[in-house]
Amino acid sequence: MELKDLEKLMKVFEESDSREFKLDDGDFHLYLSKNKHHAPVEAPVQAAPAPAAAPAEPQDPAPVAKEAPGVSVKAPLVGTVYLQPKPGAPAFVKVGDRVEEGDVVCVIEAMKMMTEIKSDHAGIVSAINVKDGELVEVEQPLITLKED
Repeated sequence: MELKDLEKLMKVFEESDSREFKLDDGDFHLYLSKNKHHAPVEAPVQAAPAPAAAPAEPQDPAPVAKEAPGVSVKAPLVGTVYLQPKPGAPAFVKVGDRVEEGDVVCVIEAMKMMTEIKSDHAGIVSAINVKDGELVEVEQPLITLKED
């Protein structure tokens, strides 16, 4: 990767709402993070509507009583969550499914990169706390599991 490409990538990342970016290409590894900054980042005009909608959405699932009796699989990054591998395909999991540790429960798209979200626990899916295509925040509960 050339320096001009890296500079362009870093500029796009800095102007985006994403908090982290990781790129692995053979021997080349790049990790960018904004997590040390707690102040809001100035965003371009096109990105302004996304942060405004984001606070309203995550607050809805947070107070749900279903989360207390189980463990949650939480979003490790900001992005758009997809509950199925592609449009029209069956969902990764649905309420009542048995999930083993390491099973993919959804994917999150951030900066055109898809990240598989795997369960850290085994259990039965008791709640899906997000909607397909919804913008999610870091540490937002995605799936609630009842451990057996």
